Amino acid sequence: MAQGPNDNEAFMGSATQFMQAGQNMMQQFMDYLGKTGNSAAKIPSPAVDPQAMTALQKQFMDQQMSLWQSVLGKQQGQEPVFKVAPEPGDRRFAAPEWKESPIYDYLHQAYLLNTQYLKQMVEVIPAEDEKAKERMRFLARQVADAMAPSNFAATNPEFIKLAMETKGQSITDGINNLIKDFEKGRISMTDESVFEVGQNIATTEGAVVYENELMQLIQYAPLTQKVGTRPLLVVPPCLNKFYIMDLQPDNSLIRFMVEQGNTVFLVSWRNPKEEQGHLGWDNYLENGPIAALRVAREITKVKQVNALGFCVGGTILTSALAVLKERGEDPVASLTLLTTLLDFSDTGEIGLFIDEQGVAAREGTIGKGGLLPARDLQNTFSFLRANDLVWNYVTGNYLKGEKPKAFDLLYWNSDSTSLPGPFACWYMRNMYLENNLRVPGKLGMCGTKVDLGKLDMPVYLLATREDHIVPWHSAYQSTRILGGKIRFVLGASGHIAGVINPVSKNKRSYWINEDVKADAEGWLAAAEEMKGSWWADWAGWLKPLSGEQRAPRKPGNAKYKPIEPAPGRYVKERAV
Repeated sequence: MAQGPNDNEAFMGSATQFMQAGQNMMQQFMDYLGKTGNSAAKIPSPAVDPQAMTALQKQFMDQQMSLWQSVLGKQQGQEPVFKVAPEPGDRRFAAPEWKESPIYDYLHQAYLLNTQYLKQMVEVIPAEDEKAKERMRFLARQVADAMAPSNFAATNPEFIKLAMETKGQSITDGINNLIKDFEKGRISMTDESVFEVGQNIATTEGAVVYENELMQLIQYAPLTQKVGTRPLLVVPPCLNKFYIMDLQPDNSLIRFMVEQGNTVFLVSWRNPKEEQGHLGWDNYLENGPIAALRVAREITKVKQVNALGFCVGGTILTSALAVLKERGEDPVASLTLLTTLLDFSDTGEIGLFIDEQGVAAREGTIGKGGLLPARDLQNTFSFLRANDLVWNYVTGNYLKGEKPKAFDLLYWNSDSTSLPGPFACWYMRNMYLENNLRVPGKLGMCGTKVDLGKLDMPVYLLATREDHIVPWHSAYQSTRILGGKIRFVLGASGHIAGVINPVSKNKRSYWINEDVKADAEGWLAAAEEMKGSWWADWAGWLKPLSGEQRAPRKPGNAKYKPIEPAPGRYVKERAV
């Protein structure tokens, strides 16, 4: 492989170029802010502190010069005295090719310095409020991630080496991968040909026992000789398919629920098409949890069920229960909420995408009818972790010509769903923008004002410590909103891995503390860390609430006859 320039003059030219690249990166970021049209993201007065800016620029130039001298000294056999290391978990420059050539060794370290400079520059720039500052940090990260030398053929030594070794075949393969992804309209993250819903994922046995325009209700077949008389209704998020909870038998939360002696019902949301584009929040409550609760109770002939909601499914479920409470109905004996927001004061980086101007624009286009496309939602979530879910595959698929490996989780991640415009707009305004749900009597749903404080059943709240979608401090605020006795549990890892954490693998840990009177940090300071999965803790909590034991029954009854085998046809419909 070509080594690149190796003399003083060449290195001096490179150093000058990359110092300038840092300045250009910041200017592109500033230009991008100016083009967003979002007043919260624009640079407000007062102006930047000139002394702070001068000091930062001097530090940047000194560091670039130290890096240049260090790499030059390394070429002459000296031990490097100045290094720039990637952040923990960043493997973009882990391959030996980035250090074998002095120019690429310098290139990737100079980029990392430029990225540090950009981040520090953002902290110097004044902002109107903390949300504006967070938006600037997010945009700066997007600019820095996009400009990484690993993303471009001319500056990626791995691309050059592989192209030479394969005599150009890797380039051909990369172009073919790019063409295929253009046809699909999205980046391939996994070998999608390996998986089929209902065949090797989402295989827990059961039957669809009810359906309407918006959802199918699945009742799973028993796996134990005895079951509790009180069934468990599961309401997953409608932003993705439910089978994240039923990927493979060994990591299926649904199967685990059934194995614990529960009669499990699950709402399988439809992937809406244009004919469902008129549906709003109230439709999701009435035709989702409220309908499912009625059917589950009629099939099992009980007055109350246990209920579980995951992510936005938990928000929908809790809202539906508040509506039923106002109607004088009390159909749920216990409530479990997994990584769910009821207080939207701090919504993490998702909230950076939602402001008055953006919501008003959506309301003007799809608020009365239409769809929020699955592609828009998937792109939003992917760019929250751009290096892992975007640029990693740009480099692997297109520069190296690699075929993505088969991975069930990434198959699910690519199987996105659209949302009806009225539902999406109502949700963004009333939850993310105005945070109305937490205020008693403020929010009207299904013709009534709701108060979550009237929900007095026992509640199991799970948050995850590294969740970038539902920050755990925000999830903890539900302890201040709901009226029942609450058990709050904090799991390790993030929004998905922290929830889908099988007992059999005995991985990670979780924190418990019976006292939820303290604030979030006070709770954690007094919490006890438990090794393994929170699943066992939750199963132990739910067992006394499941009623007396009885012989299990087949899915459905005379009124609700099985329509088709699980997982049903709704979950197999892909967004166009």
